[in-house]
Amino acid sequence: MKKSLTEFFKNETVLCIAVLLAGVSAFFVPPDAKYINYIDFRTLAVLFCLMCVMAGMQALGVFELTAKWLLGKVKNVQSIILLLALLCFFFSMLITNDVALITFVPFTFTVLDMLGGKVKGKLALSVVAMQTIAANLGSMLTPVGNPQNLYLYSKAGLSVGAFFKLMFPYTMLSLLLLVAWAMILGSRYKESFVPQRLHREKRLFIRKNPLQPDGGIRPLAAYLVLFLLCLFAVGHLIPWQAVLVVVPVTVLFVDRKVIAKVDYSLLLTFVVFFVFIGNMGRISVFRDFLQRVIAGREVYTAIAASQAISNVPAALLLSGFTKNYEKLIVGTNLGGLGTLIASMASLISYKHIAQKESLRKGEYLKIFTIGNICFLGALVILEYLIGIF
Repeated sequence: MKKSLTEFFKNETVLCIAVLLAGVSAFFVPPDAKYINYIDFRTLAVLFCLMCVMAGMQALGVFELTAKWLLGKVKNVQSIILLLALLCFFFSMLITNDVALITFVPFTFTVLDMLGGKVKGKLALSVVAMQTIAANLGSMLTPVGNPQNLYLYSKAGLSVGAFFKLMFPYTMLSLLLLVAWAMILGSRYKESFVPQRLHREKRLFIRKNPLQPDGGIRPLAAYLVLFLLCLFAVGHLIPWQAVLVVVPVTVLFVDRKVIAKVDYSLLLTFVVFFVFIGNMGRISVFRDFLQRVIAGREVYTAIAASQAISNVPAALLLSGFTKNYEKLIVGTNLGGLGTLIASMASLISYKHIAQKESLRKGEYLKIFTIGNICFLGALVILEYLIGIF
C-alpha cells in the first residue's frame, strides 16, 4: 500500500501538490456555491475532446506512419537529424508537445539503430534533447499546441489569427535556431550511410502495419472530422457543448479503448488548480500581493514560475491575478524552456533516455540544459526587442 502511494505521488506529483494546495485553501475559503464558478468548463471540454482524438489517431499509427514515409525521402545522416527535429516541431503544433514526443522519441531510437551503434552513441542524446526542445517550441504557435495555450487563449478571448500573430516571431526564431543546430550537429555526417541496409530497413519500416481500408481508413476519416470539429470549437465557430457530445460518442463507436487512454490526471489537475486559484483570489491579502508582483512583469514572472512548477500550473496560477493574458501566453511558452520540469512534456524524453541510455542520464541532462538555456536566452532577447519596438 505504501509503495503504491509512493508510486502514485512519483507519477502524479503535480496533481498531488495541486490537491494539497486546494485542500489548504479550502480551510480559508470554505466550500460554497461560488466554487462551481471557478471551473472553466469550456477549456476542460475542448481539451478532453482533443485528447480523445489524438489518442485515437495515435492508436492507428497515423503519426508514426507519416514519419516513416518521410524517412524514405532522406539520404544522409544530416537530413535524418533535421527530419527528426522538425517532425516534433511541426507535429506538436497540432497534436500537442507531449503526444509528439511520445510518438517520435521511440521512433528516433529505431532510426538511430539503423545507423549503427557508433553513430547512435554520438547522436542519441543530442537528437533527443533537440526533439524535446523542438516539441516545446513548435507547440507554442497554436492554441491547441499545449494545454496552457488552450486555456489562456480562451481566457484572453483572442482570435486564432491574433494568437498566431502573437507567437509567430518566437516560432520563426526557434525554427531558424533548430535548423542551425541540426545542420551543425549533422555536418560531420554528410556522407551517405550504408545504403543497402538502410534502404532495406526503410522499405520494411514503411510497409509495417499500414492503414488497411477495412481497419484504418474509416476510423482515420472519423478522427479527422472530429479533429476539425475540435478546431471549430476552439475558434468559437460551433458550441463546445455539441463537440463534447459528438466526440466521445463517436470515439466509443470507433474504438472504445481510446477513451481509457485520455490523460484524466491532467484534467483533474486543471480542476483542482481552478479551485485553488479561485480561493486565493478571494483572499484579499494574497490577491493584492500577487497582483503587485506580477503587474508589468508577466512574461518574466511566468518564465520564473514555470521553472519550479512547470508552465501549465504557472499559467493556471498567474491567470487568476492578471488580465494581461497575452504576456502570460508568451511567458508560459518561453517558460517551457529551462529546467527538466519547466514543461512536463520534457519528462517523456527523459524517461526514454533513462531506459535506453541509463548510464548517460547525466550527460543528457547537461546537453538538455545547455540547449534550453541557449534557446531561452535567444527568445528572451527577442521578447525584449519586441517590447522596445
